[in-house]
Amino acid sequence: MATQIDLIVGLGNPGPAYERTRHNAGFWLVDAYIQRCRGVFKPEARFLGETCKALLDGHRGWLLKPTTYMNRCGQSVVSLSKYYKIPLERILVVHDELDLPPGVARFKKGGGHGGHNGLRDIIKAFGGNQDFMRLRLGIGHPGQADQVADFVLDDPPKRERELILDAIDDAIDVLPMMVDGDFEKAMNRLHSKKPAE
Repeated sequence: MATQIDLIVGLGNPGPAYERTRHNAGFWLVDAYIQRCRGVFKPEARFLGETCKALLDGHRGWLLKPTTYMNRCGQSVVSLSKYYKIPLERILVVHDELDLPPGVARFKKGGGHGGHNGLRDIIKAFGGNQDFMRLRLGIGHPGQADQVADFVLDDPPKRERELILDAIDDAIDVLPMMVDGDFEKAMNRLHSKKPAE
């Protein structure tokens, strides 16, 4: 039986200083998606984030932007999912991905955190369980491991930002399939898209 998605979490850091940084690509996607759902985010102190209950391509679900910093976002995700009894396998986490170039978006089922502090904290908050869906938005890699922290907290150049936004559009096009539980179809459709040059 297909597993629908009941919660889409966009990862990022709160506040205007981080708004345009690469690390906020997850926020960029849920902000774009909420327009399609005709919803509005509102602050929810009990969930340490901004939430929206919306019609996610045919069924009721939640969108969440944690307002903790990236390395503490697990508290936000686990509090909302426990309150509304949303199992981990029905959660899609959208995040920036160093191992993919700008312009590429990929779905992934489960797996480790790959050094991403947001994923690391979510896995920790769920007691080590890694069984949630991910949508990885490529931001590229600076080339050196010691440059990663500055790189993800920097604004991408204009062309790179355009490529990331193009990949977000491509991902949003196939989200209805993912939300409906057709992971294979959504993955095949997204992964077959040719990135813009």
